Amino acid sequence: MRQPKYPAGRDEERVRRVLEHYETQSDEEALAEDEAAYETTTHTTMDVPVELVPAVREMIAKRRGG
Repeated sequence: MRQPKYPAGRDEERVRRVLEHYETQSDEEALAEDEAAYETTTHTTMDVPVELVPAVREMIAKRRGG
């Protein structure tokens, strides 16, 4: 049996905790969490035409210094 590969900083216990969080929250809690994500003042969400996604990603990477 293959051992699962986790991203850096993640392990089986953390994955289990995240899954438990989302599997046990009520619909109301899930909605409140989703709505809170849109209230941030440091990020925004927008529709970007698919053909522009590579350019947007490149601009973000440059801004982050990567």
